[in-house]
Amino acid sequence: MITLYETRARDIYADALVWDTHSGFMPDPKADLNNLQIWRDAGVDYLSIDVGFDLLSWEHTVKTLATFRHWILGHAEAFCLAGTAQDIRRAKAEGKMAVTFDIEGANALDGRVEMIEFYHRLGVRQLLFAYNRNNLAGGGCHDEDMGLTDFGRAVIDEMNRLGMFVDVSHCGYRTSMEAMEYSSQPVIFSHSNPRALCNHERNITDEQIKACAETGGVIGIVGVNIFLGAKDIGAQALADNVEYLLNVAGPKHVGIGLDYSFPVEGSAHINEQMRANPGFWPPDKGYDFPDIRFVAPAHLLELTDILLRRNYSEDVVRGVLGENFLRLAGEIWR
Repeated sequence: MITLYETRARDIYADALVWDTHSGFMPDPKADLNNLQIWRDAGVDYLSIDVGFDLLSWEHTVKTLATFRHWILGHAEAFCLAGTAQDIRRAKAEGKMAVTFDIEGANALDGRVEMIEFYHRLGVRQLLFAYNRNNLAGGGCHDEDMGLTDFGRAVIDEMNRLGMFVDVSHCGYRTSMEAMEYSSQPVIFSHSNPRALCNHERNITDEQIKACAETGGVIGIVGVNIFLGAKDIGAQALADNVEYLLNVAGPKHVGIGLDYSFPVEGSAHINEQMRANPGFWPPDKGYDFPDIRFVAPAHLLELTDILLRRNYSEDVVRGVLGENFLRLAGEIWR
């Protein structure tokens, strides 16, 4: 029997703009993007697709971006390659899922600020500075954090000029704080959880959470088991992390960044990548799990129901589901 809470949750979820600000499947030209139907079936209206991270060469990132972009444009009956917040609203009205791309780490720039405009023109709307390890732009969360570099500041200047999300997930504490202080536009954590609930170096402190909110930014809850601090992953674990962020950052600064992954045939699974590259994923930091598990997009409807049962208002729930990130895109993207 469907309860009144469940009926209300379904109505709100169907009408809300549902935004997932980061995919977790391997950024590889071999990826079967027919799997994007997983998000569509779950009622997700927008997804930022990862096309590269610092372990991969910039050439690999360009190949992946070209391949993914071509596929999205070739499936215009179901997907929309977006560039602005208005594109995303229009896609929802037309029953399509909007897509942009993101890059995890400045290695994809090959040391050249000019690459940012190149990526922006091809649909990249967010770039984070360092993926776990230090690079030319700044420090990673699993390295001796050197802070934001002169190159990193030049990258922020160019991203602010073009209208892109400055993303500090995976970065070291010092780098994230310096980036948030330096940027003239709001800064996001696309997929990071509160460290107070799960003491992992990939998660973020209350100080980082508050600093992000002070910039006007948004923090996306990530649905990976080792960052959730719960044995049984699912909507309840997501809700606990969302609730913590709502209390610390405020209702305008919380969103979703599931980092959901599916296997890519012919490419190393994320678990294999972790075992082969202990510098990026140190085993003593919890990456020695035999099975990294992910909260699927299908759990977002249940998350809506749980938040309503916890007496959060419809406006707050809609903000978490996507309207906070949509608002920010309206302010920043060009």
